[in-house]
Amino acid sequence: MADERQRRANDGGSARDRHVPVMLERTLELLAPALSKGPAVVVDATLGMGGHSEALLAAHPELTLVGLDRDPEALRLAGERLAPHSDRVHLVHAVYDEWTEALAGLGLSKVDGALFDLGVSSLQLDETDRGFAYAHDAPLDMRMDSGAPRTAADVLNTYSAAELTRVLRDYGEEKFAARIAAAIVRERAKAPFDRSGRLVELLYDAVPAASRRTGGHPAKRTFQALRIEVNAELEVLGRALPAALDSLAVGGRMVVMSYHSLEDRMVKRTFAERAKSKTPVDLPVELPGHGPEIRLLTRGAELASDAETAANPRAASVRLRAAERIKEAV
Repeated sequence: MADERQRRANDGGSARDRHVPVMLERTLELLAPALSKGPAVVVDATLGMGGHSEALLAAHPELTLVGLDRDPEALRLAGERLAPHSDRVHLVHAVYDEWTEALAGLGLSKVDGALFDLGVSSLQLDETDRGFAYAHDAPLDMRMDSGAPRTAADVLNTYSAAELTRVLRDYGEEKFAARIAAAIVRERAKAPFDRSGRLVELLYDAVPAASRRTGGHPAKRTFQALRIEVNAELEVLGRALPAALDSLAVGGRMVVMSYHSLEDRMVKRTFAERAKSKTPVDLPVELPGHGPEIRLLTRGAELASDAETAANPRAASVRLRAAERIKEAV
């Protein structure tokens, strides 16, 4: 067995070896009431390497799972992991804002559960040649779908200084965005950017030493911003959340795990809008059809425990929110 584990490690490992699902037990607990009443359908909108999906299928023998992912390699690895449940699994190569179309292609309009585990996956972080991790010199790619047209190098080499400033400020919350953008434009005039190591060196020079000492790695915010821009993550999420909520049957539940404040704020706003009454505040009674569509299942955003974070450092930044549909959308 030890030899087999070593062989898998040398080959990159199986999905199970390489991926530890974040807040797994809490996710199962929150979704269970919607999935344990007989046959049910759950959509894992960010399948990744299938850790959450595998646990859901094992916990609910009558469950049908629809797994979406924009990364063909993730779909392949998850397919291997979920093979024992293949008669109850539908894997779809799709970005999660294609939610409605993916369900329609399977003859579905309503589901009982929805799961979003946002951000970059373990697979993408671990494959250094994809350029997601600033700790390794690699091609400046950052595409979650290797067939997508735009790379991080394209952004760095073609965006104006103003556009780069916007991306770094809005998506990386980088207070030195203008300084970094100006440095990128100067450097690319000498030679186009193609590898992450050169960009990291530029960021060390552009970010003041005092900020480097207190603000974490100087590349963290820029790499986050580039990844979000390359994959249009916030635009996609803004379309996907309403579509997923609309597809939930009454009693259906949705869990969303975010890993930075921009995602979490969007989830918070979307849930809050659906959880409030649309009856004018000066009316003494609820108007028919104007009541809340969902109820919140979490008080604020829940965090991973200290024990989980110690065992799985990728859980350190997670923010989990959950909701249940309580009436049909009007």
